[in-house]
Amino acid sequence: MQTIIFIAFFTISTIASYGQVEEIESTVVQKRESELIPVSYRLFPTQNMWTFLKLNTRNGLMWQVQFDIEDDNRFETYLNTLPLVDQEQEVNNRFTLYPTENTWTFILLDQKDGRTWQVQWSFEPENRGLIKIE
Repeated sequence: MQTIIFIAFFTISTIASYGQVEEIESTVVQKRESELIPVSYRLFPTQNMWTFLKLNTRNGLMWQVQFDIEDDNRFETYLNTLPLVDQEQEVNNRFTLYPTENTWTFILLDQKDGRTWQVQWSFEPENRGLIKIE
């Protein structure tokens, strides 16, 4: 009876510890990848297949990037023209974007201090911009 209990305990312990090792190793690999490749710029897809948002992850500058098979439909335009931090505060991966349920709206997050902005992209220039969430 003691042998059966020992085998059951050993099996459960092994399975539980294997899952923990697997999780830890995955985290280490992800951390190593982000350390190896400094990311100054990232592209974020929108729900429109032709449009991406380009983000400077160091200072929060953003552009709307549109591609197409027709030459006259390709463009890149600013969503904001001023950096959100001073140059001495710039760090790779400081800023990131999160999509919302609204096709035209993303949330910009400063991952260092927690500030947030509502990001609006549009085909109409007057509807593009950045609004601080306070």
